[in-house]
Amino acid sequence: MNEETDATGDVRDVVIVGSGVAGLSAAVYAARADLEPLVLEGPEPGGQLTLTTDVENYLGFPEGVGGMELIKNGTDQAERFGAEFTHGTVENATLEERPSELELSNGDVLRTRALIVASGASARWVGADSEDELMGYGLSTCATCDGAFHRGDDVLVVGGGDSAMEEALFLAKFADNVTVVHRREELRASEIMADRARDHEDIEFRWNTELEAIHGSQEDGVTGATLVSHPDGYPGEKAASGVDIDRATVDVGGVFYAIGHTPNTEFVRDTPVELDDDGYVRITDTDAWATTATAVSGVFAAGDVMDPGYQQAITAAGMGSMAALDAEEWLETARLRRQKPTARA
Repeated sequence: MNEETDATGDVRDVVIVGSGVAGLSAAVYAARADLEPLVLEGPEPGGQLTLTTDVENYLGFPEGVGGMELIKNGTDQAERFGAEFTHGTVENATLEERPSELELSNGDVLRTRALIVASGASARWVGADSEDELMGYGLSTCATCDGAFHRGDDVLVVGGGDSAMEEALFLAKFADNVTVVHRREELRASEIMADRARDHEDIEFRWNTELEAIHGSQEDGVTGATLVSHPDGYPGEKAASGVDIDRATVDVGGVFYAIGHTPNTEFVRDTPVELDDDGYVRITDTDAWATTATAVSGVFAAGDVMDPGYQQAITAAGMGSMAALDAEEWLETARLRRQKPTARA
């Protein structure tokens, strides 16, 4: 057996894990470089953007574009240049040697010289009634993406950390009223962010309160919500244990979840790829002004899986292109190294 083929098939130049905006952008760039990338679509093909009905802040679409349409266009574009797509979820990765080996949930094993991790991050959901039906129809996990659709509305923000305060402050630019719903009476947010939200005239708080249900339809959008509360906090847990709680229905035109994201990095947790305390992929420090390289040679990361800050489609696309360019350069350097004659003794 050699580096090129074995019983599992050919060794790929590039495998991209993830088919969201970052993965698609990487696929376009890698395919145009004749690297014939294989894109693993994962359990949620297209990523979080498929949960967004309208995208108005992506460059080049002055009238906006549907999230599904944007993903389909990106997939078609990558396939046009020679990228290959397949359904598959990586269960285990062996990255200590070249080529890397990826074991899929169906038992297949892929071997690749360069790996681009673009598996994204999944927004945490509350578990409220009807959230599955209404996600993208007035229920959102991104105020920056969807806030402008709620001009003149009353909206809810669920959460108590810095991200919830940031979402509330951003939404206050558009909504008539923003209510932060928090299950305790103390915020996890930093003092400066909490003070900004508390001091804003259009932001109010419902303490010791949780979201139980969201009302509306995909035709009409969100029209209201049911909130439960208890003076000692954590009303959902108390209701489950039989404790009496207060229940109220409110009229709102939008609900925003701001309880964090979980990066989809489970398959690299037991590898030399470095993760931060929240599970996001760490990028190595180099002399370059920016890089997508990880602690493992030949492994690169792009998009929400390594970006806990911006988490925007446009930044993910940019990082995807960077990862493909970094991978292309790494592959060329490795090829030249293999071709370099060995010095004679």
